[in-house]
Amino acid sequence: MEEKTNVMRMLDKHKINYKHYYYADTDAISGVEVAEVLNQNSAQVFKTLVTTGKSGRHFVFMIPVEKELNLKKAALAVKEKSVEMLKSKELLPLTGYIHGGCSPIGMKKFFTTTIDESAQSFDTIIFSAGKIGYQVEVSLEDLSKMIHFNLCNITD
Repeated sequence: MEEKTNVMRMLDKHKINYKHYYYADTDAISGVEVAEVLNQNSAQVFKTLVTTGKSGRHFVFMIPVEKELNLKKAALAVKEKSVEMLKSKELLPLTGYIHGGCSPIGMKKFFTTTIDESAQSFDTIIFSAGKIGYQVEVSLEDLSKMIHFNLCNITD
């Protein structure tokens, strides 16, 4: 059964246009599988990754589901000596989201966010609506009204 997620409610509150997708009744697990069941270009579907820098600060990176985060490029983008992926068990207490349902919108607090520059190739990007089985599609311009982010080459 479809419902509105907190991310959708926040987008509504800010009067931001978005499309939403529901895939919870499918077997899709990976981001590439999600793109397939939604019949979307996997280069336009982004995953939200949370990392910890050498300094102890946390950073959010959004990359196409078909790509891997280049940790060296990511560290460079946020001016850290190095970054590593946040441990799965730390995700919920830190962000309020679980693995597979992490959205850059609506985290418990704001973290420096970097989106792979390939996002500029599309009018909109698709990402988690904050709950497994739900995705939203938003333009970068509209996303910038919700969160501050930088664009950088952060994938291999």
